[in-house]
Amino acid sequence: MAEVFIALGANLGDRAANLERARTLLGRGVLRPAAVSSLYDTEPWGPIPQGHYLNQVVRGETAFGPRELLAKLLAIEETLGRDRAREQRYAARTIDLDILLYDDIELVEPGLEIPHPRLLERAFVLVPLHEIAPNLVVRGIAIRDALARLDAMGVVRLAGPDATRSRS
Repeated sequence: MAEVFIALGANLGDRAANLERARTLLGRGVLRPAAVSSLYDTEPWGPIPQGHYLNQVVRGETAFGPRELLAKLLAIEETLGRDRAREQRYAARTIDLDILLYDDIELVEPGLEIPHPRLLERAFVLVPLHEIAPNLVVRGIAIRDALARLDAMGVVRLAGPDATRSRS
């Protein structure tokens, strides 16, 4: 079994329900969850104006290889209404699932890079990751040190895994 960290994000529809459904589907044979971060309300990232996201990170174990795991994540996204073929890059989405880390491997293939190529640049990922794995080191950099270099003011922890909060 491989230890993996998966980032979950949503900013369309019932964001908390979308994350909950994704966690449920992940737990149905894709991975055995070991830790789940709090939910975080976060400002959108990227060039397209859109509403706030809910973000979360799940740590778990999987029997699938990296490419198989990616296929399972994409199938979950599709089940939850995401159509990657029709969406604009960085646009709003019902669900986004990304492999952040897969054991200690480094992998660069078309459509799959592990560790996630922008992991150390995004507070909306590092804050929940730090919550469940505070001593984690990625590519020789402690995540707490990477997080200290970022502005995390737009990452707001919500009370409880099913909390909701609307922001305009």
